[in-house]
Amino acid sequence: MIARSVIAVLCGVGLYTALFMLNKDRRAARGEVRGPSVVKTPRAHLYGVPNALLGVIYYPALALAVWLLHARWEMAIVLLAALFAAATSAVLAYSLLFITRRECPFCWTAHAVNWSLLVLCAWLFGQPA
Repeated sequence: MIARSVIAVLCGVGLYTALFMLNKDRRAARGEVRGPSVVKTPRAHLYGVPNALLGVIYYPALALAVWLLHARWEMAIVLLAALFAAATSAVLAYSLLFITRRECPFCWTAHAVNWSLLVLCAWLFGQPA
């Protein structure tokens, strides 16, 4: 119960960061963001859509899934989704550090949330059904 609650809170934080960055991405597309920004780089659309849009979908879905899904195979899918998000965050974190070299506290917050969610989902998966 506590792990699921923590996951829900982390998903709320992730959703906030995703909404903020999606808004920034949309403003950048309209030319309203001055100067360099991570949302102006190709890595801001890693899978052909804004990364933040994926977060807007992922975080609420994960928050609901950990409360509604309990079968082992269902939790395996949840764990795979968390693994995919954490791996994507690792790629984007590497990019922030070594390629784009831009500061982005919202990005780092989302990465920390994704890595924490992976750990918690893995722990939930290891628990008896």
